[in-house]
Amino acid sequence: MRAMTMTHDLIEDIPLETLIDSLEADSPRKKTEGAVPLEPGQKVTKKLIRKYFNEVIYPYREHLSMRDYYDQKIRLQIELVKLQNWIRDEGKRVVLVFEGRDAAGKGSTIRAFMEHLNPRWSTVVALEKPTEEERGQWYFQRYVKELPSAGEIAFFDRSWYNRAGVERVMGFCTEKDYEDFLEHAPIFEKMLVKSGITIIKFYLSVSKVEQARRFEERKTNPLKQWKLSPIDLEAQHKWDGYTAAKNTIFESTDSEEAPWVIVKTEQKTRGRLEAMRFVLNQFDYPNKDPDMVASLDPLIISRVSRLLDKEGHSNIIED
Repeated sequence: MRAMTMTHDLIEDIPLETLIDSLEADSPRKKTEGAVPLEPGQKVTKKLIRKYFNEVIYPYREHLSMRDYYDQKIRLQIELVKLQNWIRDEGKRVVLVFEGRDAAGKGSTIRAFMEHLNPRWSTVVALEKPTEEERGQWYFQRYVKELPSAGEIAFFDRSWYNRAGVERVMGFCTEKDYEDFLEHAPIFEKMLVKSGITIIKFYLSVSKVEQARRFEERKTNPLKQWKLSPIDLEAQHKWDGYTAAKNTIFESTDSEEAPWVIVKTEQKTRGRLEAMRFVLNQFDYPNKDPDMVASLDPLIISRVSRLLDKEGHSNIIED
C-alpha cells in the first residue's frame, strides 16, 4: 500500500501563482444576478434547502477569489489522486455521470477532476451521435463498451440519459423508445451496481439567464466557438421542455443504487469544488485528510431524493 502524507503537507511549498490558469483568471467575474445570500445567523433547514433548489435561488453574489479557488482545488485534487490509487489497488470500478443543460459546465468540471489523475486508469467518455450500426443495437450497448475495468474510473460527459433528455426534447426518439428507457434505465444501473460498479450521477444546474450569457461568450470567443452547436442554439427556445424532461428523469431514475445529485453551477468554480468533495466523501480510502474533505455546501449540492415532494415528484423549475 502506498504511503501518503496529509494534503496540507504536500502543497505547503507550491506557489499558487504557478497553478492559476491565466485565461480563467482574466475571464469576467461579475456578481451573480438575483442571488439571495443567507442572512447573518440564518439556519440552513431542510425547508430552506428545498426552497433554494426548487426555486433555483443562488446563495452567493460574489465569486470565490481565484486564489481561494485554486487553493481548494489543488488540495482536493491531491485527495483525488489518493482515491485513484486506492481504486487501482483494490480493483474498484467507478462511473461518474455528468448531465445537465448545455453550457452548465460539464466539461470543465470533468477537467477539474481529471487534471492530475493518471490517464491510464481514468477515461472521459463523450460519444458522438450513434452510427447507423449503433442505431440497430440495444440502446445501452454502446455505453457498455465504455464501462471501466478493474481499477478504473470512467467520466461520462453526457451518457445514456441522452435518450430522456436531448432526444426526447428534440424529437429524435419515439414515444415508445422514451418510455422503454425510463423503465429500463434503473434496471440497467442496478445490474451495474450489483456487478461491483459504483455509479454517481451528477446533474449540473444553471439558470436560463446564465446559459444565455455563456452562449454569447461562445459566439465571440474563438477558443470556445467549437462548443456551440445547432442543438445548443435551440436550448433557450426549448427551456420548458428540458425542464419537464429533467424532472421526469429525476422521478423515474433516482434510486438508492444510483442516486442523482444536483450541483448548482451558476458559479462554476463553487460547483466544481462541491462535486469533487461529494465524490471524495463517498469512499473510505487510506490517508484521507478530513480537513480537505470538509462538509458539503447544502445550498450548492444536494441529492435529488431530499428535494422530491411527498408524492415523489420533482418540481425544480430552473428559471
